[in-house]
Amino acid sequence: MLKMMDSSADVVGPINMGNPREMTIIELAEKVLTLVGGKSKLVFKPLPGDDPKQRQPGISMTKFTLGWEPKMSLDDGLVRTIDYFRQHFSD
Repeated sequence: MLKMMDSSADVVGPINMGNPREMTIIELAEKVLTLVGGKSKLVFKPLPGDDPKQRQPGISMTKFTLGWEPKMSLDDGLVRTIDYFRQHFSD
């Protein structure tokens, strides 16, 4: 995000920033539930009509324009994020 904010005025978005590895929302939700623990359950609702069928950001423009690509795995990033919230927002 900082690289995008510090980029020259001729760099315009949107520019995808994310992990280019495709996964379903269910896979992500299950991964988060496993890492967080607890008793939460997934709730399934009807999808909106405009819901994207593919969630795999193309980051080639980000690599070319900003020289950025993810350096951390999703698992490591989730663990660090969960740890942060536990440290700063626990009861």
